Amino acid sequence: MPPLTVTATSRSSASAGVVYAALLDAQSWPSWTSYHEVDMEPPAGVERPVRAGDRRTVRNRRGGVICREQLVDLVPGQRFGYEQASGPLWSHHGAVILTRAPDGGTEITWSARYRHTVPLLGPFRKRHLQILSDDLAAYANSMVNRHS
Repeated sequence: MPPLTVTATSRSSASAGVVYAALLDAQSWPSWTSYHEVDMEPPAGVERPVRAGDRRTVRNRRGGVICREQLVDLVPGQRFGYEQASGPLWSHHGAVILTRAPDGGTEITWSARYRHTVPLLGPFRKRHLQILSDDLAAYANSMVNRHS
């Protein structure tokens, strides 16, 4: 089966720095995604910034592990890259690219590539990625509105 690549785009009125901060803040993910819990390794509270090589575990509402990911490409305000470290989608690589929108704010391009996939899941994965991208934009907008 050929690899599958899906891409979703959204726009936020927030700066790229605010959007990037939301991506790094694992504790905020349950408030803007369907994920119940996202734990970082090293855990939250460790006195150092998130960096490439760190891992995170994503859990569903029943407490089951959805996936374990490793952060692989972090460029503040520009790029957030991750890959599946273990789990059913082990061949998954994702990236969120942030660019300044011509009229202000940030264009969010979230893409994912799967080396192996189950047939007919392409539309589901595309829709899921679009929801994540839209929810990230809305969350970043709310962060700006709270501080205005």
